Amino acid sequence: MDLQDQLKNLFPDHVPDPSTEEDAKSDIWLQDEPIICKYEKRKGKPITILEGYTGATDDFKKLAKELKTNLSVGGSFKDDKIIIQGDYRDKIMDILKDKGFKVKRVGG
Repeated sequence: MDLQDQLKNLFPDHVPDPSTEEDAKSDIWLQDEPIICKYEKRKGKPITILEGYTGATDDFKKLAKELKTNLSVGGSFKDDKIIIQGDYRDKIMDILKDKGFKVKRVGG
């Protein structure tokens, strides 16, 4: 029994207000061209590289931070590229597609 069910039991006559629901859309600018998702090995360790974003660098940094926290991995933002430690191409592509981005897989 989750919180919504408990609240319905306590207040059976209450009708929830639909305007209080939050939108899942983010404030990051979406582009028409796909973001390129590459896989490389550097010093024997796998990394995933995202490049090709044409929006503001602040938005790209927010996206990098969001991806790193969702995947619980390390990474960095350098030279208009997001570098994620490990091979997380499938998960990253799913996250970006859910946000509304077009993603193109390159390499492997």
